[in-house]
Amino acid sequence: MNNAMNDTATEYRTPDGAPTDIVIFTITSRERLSRKKSLPIRELKVLLIERGKWPFANQWALPGGFATETETIHECAKRELREETGVEGIHIEYFNVYSSMGRDPRGWMISHAFFALVNEAYLSNRKAADDAAGVKLVPVSEALEMPLAFDHNRIIRDALEHIRLKMLTTTIAKQFLPKEFTMSELYQVIETVVPDFVEKNFIRKITSTQSRKGILEVVKDAYGNSKGSNRYSQRSAQLYRFTEYQPQLSIYS
Repeated sequence: MNNAMNDTATEYRTPDGAPTDIVIFTITSRERLSRKKSLPIRELKVLLIERGKWPFANQWALPGGFATETETIHECAKRELREETGVEGIHIEYFNVYSSMGRDPRGWMISHAFFALVNEAYLSNRKAADDAAGVKLVPVSEALEMPLAFDHNRIIRDALEHIRLKMLTTTIAKQFLPKEFTMSELYQVIETVVPDFVEKNFIRKITSTQSRKGILEVVKDAYGNSKGSNRYSQRSAQLYRFTEYQPQLSIYS
């Protein structure tokens, strides 16, 4: 029976490797050069590594690596993400597989792509891994115009579409925010990922609409009083935080 199984196995061509590619998104912020208090300038960026060896030596690419025989593709992606950021528990999702002929000169490589949403604080002391010559954060718009290795331009473009949809249909904005934030900060984060986002009745809709009510809660101090912040405004603005509630939105309701 074992011989029959071995004979059957040899009839099928197996890939030369099972790599993972990870699109690590973050939103950076810098203070405005103004005496008047205002929100910082926020920008959506992606982490790129400079490849240190063939193929595509000295060319920028997405971080990632090959799965070993003792781990799953998801375990490989989480390991690679941990090695790049140095922290656990980061939001990571699988979104696509890439298997076009000729995408990798090393052979038939079926790459599994993930996107991760990382707070900029975790990337402040990033260093290049042993097999990389450099590492940097690049504005997404700029990265899409760069001659990246493999088919990584396409992967970033696809990942961007996914997080834009997720930003409007889930609570992933919390990955880019402090635990306590103002409505203006939340709106700006959404707008940073989805530039054409416009909602004049944002506060009312997110706090009062039945399908969304419960996503956020008002932050209160030890005495039960509403807590505010004037970090980015002249007057104190109400602070909110996300709850664990996940709304079940439907196009049919």
